[in-house]
Amino acid sequence: MNVPFLIAKRYFISKKKRNIINIISIISMVGVAVGTAALIIVLSVFNGLEDLIRSIYGSFDPDLKITSVEGKGFELNDKLLERVRKTPGVLIVTEVIEDNALLRYEDRQMVIKMKGVSPNFFAQNKIDSAVIEGNYQLQRAGNNYALIGRGVQYQLSIRATNAIVPMFLLYPKAKATLSLDPENTFREKPIMVGGVFVIERQYDDNYIFVPLEFARDLLDYGSKRTSLEIRVESRRQINEVKQRLQQVLGPKFDIKNSDEQHISLLRAVKVEKLFVFITFAFILLIASLNIFFSLSMLVIDKKKDIAILASMGATPQIIRNIFLAEGAIVAFVGAFIGLAVGLLVCWIQQTFGLVPMNMATALVEAYPVKMQIQDFLFTGIAIFIITLLVSIRPARTAAATDVRDNI
Repeated sequence: MNVPFLIAKRYFISKKKRNIINIISIISMVGVAVGTAALIIVLSVFNGLEDLIRSIYGSFDPDLKITSVEGKGFELNDKLLERVRKTPGVLIVTEVIEDNALLRYEDRQMVIKMKGVSPNFFAQNKIDSAVIEGNYQLQRAGNNYALIGRGVQYQLSIRATNAIVPMFLLYPKAKATLSLDPENTFREKPIMVGGVFVIERQYDDNYIFVPLEFARDLLDYGSKRTSLEIRVESRRQINEVKQRLQQVLGPKFDIKNSDEQHISLLRAVKVEKLFVFITFAFILLIASLNIFFSLSMLVIDKKKDIAILASMGATPQIIRNIFLAEGAIVAFVGAFIGLAVGLLVCWIQQTFGLVPMNMATALVEAYPVKMQIQDFLFTGIAIFIITLLVSIRPARTAAATDVRDNI
C-alpha cells in the first residue's frame, strides 16, 4: 500500500475544509492545464506547417538531386549517365540546366530563373497538375514552349493564349566584349508561352521551364549540366539509393534528398518550434509556482498531522513523499486535463478547420495541424521536472518539522 500517495490524495480531494490552500491548488491545476493545452496546440501547428512545406515543395522537388561539389555544373557523358541509371532503385533520371536569364516580353523585362529539363521531367513530379492555363508539354509539333509561373505572368502581363507574340530569353555571352549593342553581349532566343503554373510564390514569381535543348543552346552549355534529378522506385528507399549513388559517383558530387534541398527553411521551423517549447515550458514553470505556495501553506497547516504521523513511526522520507505526491497530483491532474483539451482542439482543427488562415495568398484555408507522440512525451517530461523542482523544497520542510513543538 502506498501510504504517502493515499494521504496526499486525501488532502487533495478533502471537502471538509475548503480554504485558501484548496483555492490555490485549484488555480495551480488550471494554470498547468491551460499551459499544457497551449503547448500541445502550438507544437502541433508547427508540425502541420512543417508538413505543409514538404507537401508544397514535394510537387517541385525530385526525390534526389545530384549537383557538383565545385562549380555551377559538371560535364555529363553517356558513361556517367548510364552508371546513374543502372544504380539499383533509380527509376527516372532527368537532365537539368538551370540558371538566371533575362526574360523580355514586348516592352517589359525581368530576371528569371530558367530551368531547362529533359522530356521525362514531368514523369517524376506533379507540376502538370499545377498548370492552370495552357499545356504543360514543352515541345509540341516540333516547336518549343515555355511553362511560366503565375507571378512571372502577372509581372510581365503575358497573355498565355497569345500564339503570335513570343517571349525572348537573353543570356550573356561567355567572351562578350564591352559594347552598347546587345547582340554583341547577349545571346537571344525566342520562345512561345505554352502554359502557366501555380505552385508556391517563390517558384511562381521566378521560374520558367523550357526544353533542355533550348536552355543548352541559349547558355552554350554543350554537354554540361547543372544537376541530375532522380526519382526512386519507392520513397522508402530514398536514403538507400542516395548512399548507392554516392558510392557510384564519388566525393565530387553532392546528393540531396527533398528535406536537404530546403534544409535552411526546415531548420528554421525546427528552431522556432524548439524556442516555442522552451518559452511555454517557462510559462508552465511560472504557473507551477502556485504549487510551491500551496504546498508551503499546506505544510504549515498540517504541522500537527505531520507530528502525529512522525510519532506513529513515519520516517522523514515518508513525510517528504506525502508532499511530493501532493504536488504531483495537482500537476498531473492539470497536465492530464491540458493534454486532453489540446488533443481535442487539434482533432477539431484537423477535422473541421475551424480556425482559418484569413490570408489571400494562403495555400490552405485553415491552419494545418499534426499531432506527434513525441510532443506529448516531451511535454509530460517537462511537467514532471517542473513539478519536482517546485515540490522538493516544501517536502523537505515538512520532513524537517519538529515533532515536540507540534504535538
